[in-house]
Amino acid sequence: MNNTFGRYLTVTLFGESHGPAVGAVIDGMPAGVRIDEEYIQRQMAKRRSFSAVSTPRAEADVPEFLSGVKDGFTEGTPVALIIRNNNVRRSDYAASAGIPRPGHADYTGRMKYLGYEDQSGGGHFSGRLTAPLTAAGAVILHMLEEKGILIGSHILEAAGIRDTAFSEENMTEEIGKVNDMLFAVLDEEAQEKMLEAIQNAAADNDSVGGILETAVTGLPAGLGEPFFDSAESLIAHGMFSIPAVKGISFGTGFGLASMRGSEANDPFVIRNGRVETETNHNGGINGGITNGMPVLFQTVIKPTPSIAKAQRSVNLETMQETDLVIHGRHDPAVIHRARVVADSMTAFVIADLLLQRYGELWFTEKKK
Repeated sequence: MNNTFGRYLTVTLFGESHGPAVGAVIDGMPAGVRIDEEYIQRQMAKRRSFSAVSTPRAEADVPEFLSGVKDGFTEGTPVALIIRNNNVRRSDYAASAGIPRPGHADYTGRMKYLGYEDQSGGGHFSGRLTAPLTAAGAVILHMLEEKGILIGSHILEAAGIRDTAFSEENMTEEIGKVNDMLFAVLDEEAQEKMLEAIQNAAADNDSVGGILETAVTGLPAGLGEPFFDSAESLIAHGMFSIPAVKGISFGTGFGLASMRGSEANDPFVIRNGRVETETNHNGGINGGITNGMPVLFQTVIKPTPSIAKAQRSVNLETMQETDLVIHGRHDPAVIHRARVVADSMTAFVIADLLLQRYGELWFTEKKK
């Protein structure tokens, strides 16, 4: 089982949804990176449940750093952190043991781990593991921000309702706006409609999905490799590591299929003495390598699989079909909580690419 992501900068996840704690180990962190605990808590707040559009399960989600941090700075050794699970209820899953929940990893997990896996709340497959991923990602996001690289995501679509897309002219300001929001949208009217649609789905014992749009500004040209380690390949790997992600596109994405080359190509121009492209249909990446324009991509988040409607399943002990009603505390939508996870995974990929090209001293200065 591989729970480690990255090459020069790696993150390893551990723990289960209803176990004592979940956690992460970051290896490859440069020494001398400032740890801003207030910043980390602001990031964690974006992932927490809130109002009627989230699970009633409430966790404090305060990361505890066990190693790699001293006097508010990284030491250069592995950074280990844990987040205690305080609001656990294994009993919610006792009645459905051995009956895989549709859309979940219960069946595939059992096939891989032969029944030894923890099924409660999804165990190690649970979205609960995105809590330490968010905490670890906050360390990286802050490190990147101090180098002028900004990452932000908003809910481009939820329950079929569309938000305004990031604009090329005001992208940096728009990233700042959505990064200060719990329910990240650019259009207030779209926000109201989305929240209403999510609440309607919850009232019907159902759930909804949507699309996130993520932007990265401040990147230099030249990050990534052709073919197997392209910037798109690595970002896609990171995004598909997030539970519920089922699709990704870059720039204009699938819209490129209906365009001509004369429309889809991004002409090069000189702006303020630097090379840029007139448009950004390719999402800031050419030939697998960043071109200095904002990296822009969209990820599909499927509807939350845990719903209270009766669904068809099978009893793996008796090998007979059965009806399943899922009990417990679940989200009618996870997209508003997933966007900070998308930011975190994006940060790991970007930092890994920067370390590969420039080395760890690019991020810090030697202590005098």
